[in-house]
Amino acid sequence: MADLVVVGASLAGLRAVEAVRNDGFAGSITLVGSEEHLPYDRPPLSKEHLGDDDPRDPTYREREKLDELDVELVLGAPAEALDVENRTVTVGGRDLAYSGLVIATGADARPLPASVCAPDLAGVVTLRTLDDSLHLRDLLRDGTPRVTVVGAGFIGSEIAAVARKRGLEVTIVEALPVPLVRGVGERMGRALTAIHERHGTTVLTGASVEKVTGSSHVESVVLADGTEIGTDVLVVGIGATPNTAWLESSSLTVDNGVLADETLAAAPGVYAAGDVARWPNALFDDVLSTPMRLEHWTSASEQGALAARNAVDPTSAKPYETVPYFWSDWYESRIQFVGVSRADDGHPEVETEVVMGSEEDGAFVALYRSGDRLVGALAVDKRAEVMQYRRLILNRASWSDGLEKAEERRQRAAKKAAAS
Repeated sequence: MADLVVVGASLAGLRAVEAVRNDGFAGSITLVGSEEHLPYDRPPLSKEHLGDDDPRDPTYREREKLDELDVELVLGAPAEALDVENRTVTVGGRDLAYSGLVIATGADARPLPASVCAPDLAGVVTLRTLDDSLHLRDLLRDGTPRVTVVGAGFIGSEIAAVARKRGLEVTIVEALPVPLVRGVGERMGRALTAIHERHGTTVLTGASVEKVTGSSHVESVVLADGTEIGTDVLVVGIGATPNTAWLESSSLTVDNGVLADETLAAAPGVYAAGDVARWPNALFDDVLSTPMRLEHWTSASEQGALAARNAVDPTSAKPYETVPYFWSDWYESRIQFVGVSRADDGHPEVETEVVMGSEEDGAFVALYRSGDRLVGALAVDKRAEVMQYRRLILNRASWSDGLEKAEERRQRAAKKAAAS
């Protein structure tokens, strides 16, 4: 029996192992991964790994470093089932017994329905793994392809930006009237869409895909209104589904992820972390009534570490609260967001105000307000600003506190500009 089994050789899974070892935990640890690769960094896969001629190796730790952590690696073997009562995980046809378990299996890219796009059609890709990124990179280098991206979310937008920077013809097809409305709100969704338009990327909104044509390789994308877009490479970026199919026969509550409590516990001895975890973030209990699930690098790292610590010492389990944070790189722009951009029913609607720069200039800071509370901040090409507001949100700062901080930052920027 392993003292700790971590299912998912992801960022969350790696941080789980590192955290308890750094704490002095001397028990046995097994790390299970469905891919053959050692744990690697995923954000670069849709950014520099696609665009750079010589991208860095995204692997977090060489095998020698993992050996120093004294962890048994079980790679290339996805988990198949979980028996909570008997505390076993089935992997590759064998049962691994555990005292504590961390589930960090992440999420899988959502494909287009088979009725719309043949599953084996060449030139159609999703991006979730290192192998996906290598394949897409080869496609983008093959001649001068016409690229269509279905989905104007952050992953799709990053890929579109890389392809456009390579001089390719790029069209983004988005089903919603305003891209990214769920992530940053309607007004800011429009502002971010303008970044694509300034760089010559075509963005079609309120458009749904009727079918994808091609006998063996993709040839075109046909929209519901009859528009046909000639396509050599089709990137499907319509979101991700938590990887929980292997838990269907378990007694865990699975609902858009593994449902956990405030300590990330999903059952006795079982904790969830990363993209697969859905838990009540008490920091936003006056804005959100439902559990939160995040697909962000920062929260995956934090959750992995805490889930493992709680799993090996459940009597001292601590709750997890966080101010969500993510960043995205489009063309030459850095987009950063902290907090939340919308509220559940029954809570004050979230409003947005630009407090530095302007949407027209393309570099700005916008704050998000729910009632009298500062709940979010978006920064575009204002890299030094967003973390100022993350601290305020963490302390449940008022809206007036947010405006006061904004005025302080404006004055600071004015003095710096005058001095130069």
